[in-house]
Amino acid sequence: MLTADELERYARHIVLREIGGPGQAKLNAARVLVIGAGGLGSPVLMYLAAAGVGTLGVVDDDRVSLSNLQRQIIHDTSDIGRLKTDSASDTIKALNPHVGFNAHATRLDASNAMAIIGDYDLVLDGSDNFATRYLVSDACYLVGRPLITGALGTFDASLTTLRAHERNAAGVLNPTYRCLFPEAPPPGTVPSCQEAGVMGALAGMLGSMMALEAIREITGFGEGLVGRLLMIDARAMRFETLRYQRDPTNPLNGEAPTIRDLSAYR
Repeated sequence: MLTADELERYARHIVLREIGGPGQAKLNAARVLVIGAGGLGSPVLMYLAAAGVGTLGVVDDDRVSLSNLQRQIIHDTSDIGRLKTDSASDTIKALNPHVGFNAHATRLDASNAMAIIGDYDLVLDGSDNFATRYLVSDACYLVGRPLITGALGTFDASLTTLRAHERNAAGVLNPTYRCLFPEAPPPGTVPSCQEAGVMGALAGMLGSMMALEAIREITGFGEGLVGRLLMIDARAMRFETLRYQRDPTNPLNGEAPTIRDLSAYR
């Protein structure tokens, strides 16, 4: 039951036919985990907190540095040197005191991924490396949690939603991250943002779109991005959508799956 203060806070959502009171109640009851409190995680956390998601969790073991502040807007100059989870917690509490916040100041790995992810309803991955993306996507499949995953390049970005543990309307299992990207690129072939740079406003754009996709997943309005990869070209301000399907040979939910746990990551 929403309080009078919450009814006023979320009034602009509640008057939307697609959300209304029932949708806002779903947001209030949701538990959402965000991987990373960086360039993507910052706007994700802030918009989901503003939207009234009842419980937010974030996994990040890093500390705030000056070079983060060009895009990681949940932190400010006074936070330099602090754990990002502590800085993010303060910002979220100031933005919306009705939101519960769980700080996981640790590195996500094979020993803790399934326990942490299993405690939430929905996961958003804003990590900046392929190893973590594969780990998160595999863990989400194994514990049966939907995943929204975004990736940033220098002037390009992409976004998709994975419900690989569920079947579509035709009764076919949905595609996995491995159906879209069967293998990670060889080490050293994709430069880090420290090496290649990243456009701060693009991180804000993609993070906001991830938050919007999360709200759509929770409240159930619109067509989600399951089986669709949204691609952004910031140089031309062009958006394109690529459809993809389950690969029956993929090792996660294919015809002869070989990934049954996270032991390969240990």
